[in-house]
Amino acid sequence: MTAAANHSLGIADSLRNGPYRRVWNLSWPTILSNLTVPLLGAVDTAVMGHLPDAAYVGAVAVGAMIFSFVYWGFGFLRMGTVGFAAQARGSGDSDEIRAVLARALLVGLALAVVILILQTPIRIGALLIVDGEAQVEQLAGAYFDARVWGAPATLANYGLLGWLLGMQYVRTALVVQVAINALNVVLDLWFVLDLGWGVEGVALATAIAQYAGAFLGLALVLRHLGVIGGQWRRTRILDATALAETFRVNRDIFLRTLAMIFAWSLMTWTSARLGTTVLAANAILMNFQSFLAHGLDGFAHATSALIGEAVGARDRRAFRRCVAAATFMAIVVAVAYTLVYAAAGPAIIRAFTDIADLRAFSSTYLVWVIVSPLLSVWAYQLDGIFIGATRSAEMRNAMLASVALYVLAIATLPGLFGNHGLWLSVMIFMVIRAVTLAIYYPRIEITNADSPAKTGAP
Repeated sequence: MTAAANHSLGIADSLRNGPYRRVWNLSWPTILSNLTVPLLGAVDTAVMGHLPDAAYVGAVAVGAMIFSFVYWGFGFLRMGTVGFAAQARGSGDSDEIRAVLARALLVGLALAVVILILQTPIRIGALLIVDGEAQVEQLAGAYFDARVWGAPATLANYGLLGWLLGMQYVRTALVVQVAINALNVVLDLWFVLDLGWGVEGVALATAIAQYAGAFLGLALVLRHLGVIGGQWRRTRILDATALAETFRVNRDIFLRTLAMIFAWSLMTWTSARLGTTVLAANAILMNFQSFLAHGLDGFAHATSALIGEAVGARDRRAFRRCVAAATFMAIVVAVAYTLVYAAAGPAIIRAFTDIADLRAFSSTYLVWVIVSPLLSVWAYQLDGIFIGATRSAEMRNAMLASVALYVLAIATLPGLFGNHGLWLSVMIFMVIRAVTLAIYYPRIEITNADSPAKTGAP
């Protein structure tokens, strides 16, 4: 048998039984569950886009941007929990597995109380910063007032889903996410198209669906815990060392996430400054980016779970094999996204709005979302590696550097090239994110997964 044939058989065996199979088994349910999130955003945009004024689309975009700060800023509840749960799973510590979940839920509840107490200054301050047209701001404020009451359920779901992904219960996570977003879509259509509740209906549908998902997720998690065993130990949950580590990781991820949300919100803010038509068009096009992000996040989440397990078990070889397999598969998916966007992009835009001028304007900038998958995939994969290794300080530093350079780009390029300059700034941001994380990668691998007793020398 030739060397080439042997190599081909080796690849085939890896696809069937090796890290590729594990990555795929963890990725596909996460990809499906993640894609329900931008699908929901797409439905929100489409429902508003079929109302007679582009201000409705802009209002939902602004309202969603505000909750990017309010909720996504606390995305560390999911991201940090993935890494901690995966490492607890790798070490085989049942009590710590329970403690990780309890800490995430307690932190989420405390943060939700703070959000509800401060909801009025948050809304007023956010709308002042956006500085959009009067009708857009009024509608966005109504959206905020309805959706904010879903805060306790939303943050509880972050913790629950992070734990499920870290424990590799990805099919359970799929069930919860699909249930949340399917109910949200049904309520969207009912509240807006049948009852005529407008932006308030969209926001209320989201809040109700989050509560339903939280109850479902908690019930399914408790079933898994019955199999895992272990005990709820207050001393373990409130252990000073574990709490300090949790705080450190969550603090860094919070700062990193806040910086990233600022970057995306800066795009929405700049779009609003360029006019309602630009704001509405970019809101439509950002759905393409959102579908991409949530799809590639499926591989990033699989990477996080397997990296965390390898770190917990101190298995360096598993660490490297996971990185190679997940990255290769993510690149294949990124290429598929580019091909789909190139072929179906105009049809997708037509599905979002009946307004002819808005369709034509949006299509002018479609090229940016076509090239985006090939430029963005690297950042998402590196995020997954760092999350699984719970190396949050490096993630924070890389994001802060990336945002600083992005701000320079967005301060100059839109003034020179209009909306094309704005999208060019976004692409620069995605590339810089990958470059800054890649600089730290050698340190991550050597420090966190170095076990000569198990794997030998590298």
